[in-house]
Amino acid sequence: MLQIEDLTVSYGAVKALKSVSFEANEAKITAVLGANGAGKTTLLRALSGLVHATTGSAKYHGTELIGKKPEDIVYLGVAQVPEGRGVIGELTIEENLRLGGLFRRDASGTKSDINEVYEFFPPLAQRRSKPTFTLSGGERQMLAIGRAIVARPTLLLLDEPSLGLAPLITASIMSFIKGLCHQKGLTVLLVEQNARSALSIADFAVVLSVGEVVIAKDAAQVASDSDLRHHYLGF
Repeated sequence: MLQIEDLTVSYGAVKALKSVSFEANEAKITAVLGANGAGKTTLLRALSGLVHATTGSAKYHGTELIGKKPEDIVYLGVAQVPEGRGVIGELTIEENLRLGGLFRRDASGTKSDINEVYEFFPPLAQRRSKPTFTLSGGERQMLAIGRAIVARPTLLLLDEPSLGLAPLITASIMSFIKGLCHQKGLTVLLVEQNARSALSIADFAVVLSVGEVVIAKDAAQVASDSDLRHHYLGF
């Protein structure tokens, strides 16, 4: 589904990504792991059109993403949940979810998907008319993911969904992400520093180090290789 070849992104003289190449398969979870500064967030921002790639290619179902405007990439079925959740605190939960359907023309389908988000995340349903700034960190993450789902993407880019969350909330979020793949055939590119949680649900793992791909293997192989994990992932 997603083929990335020799993708390079530079910020002035600094190369944040250096000839990154890998594939993310359809209806699978690909975890992108690495330390701070490895280039994980830059990768997602390049794929969603928020930063410009210096060289290289990223083809989604054969269509080149590099060089396209962010709104055109959304129309292709790509949605990103940024680090820090990115929800609008002054709007209600319901209003934030409706923003996810901004580019859709099927009002009944949008409403149905919003109701499905409420079924997945009961805490949101109970407070749908409340302003978002009243939510906990975990609830905001649920809302951010739910809003992306309302856009009906086929490729979901998730940037550090476990950031700052308690272990039980993290486990719940990861379980939901895995369920999305199985139930909706959604393809997920999951950027995470919590390598243990990410590997527990991922099908494939890509490890970045200082902007370069150092590992691209089945997630189970990475999880079972203690030397590799200790050297690159710190556990």
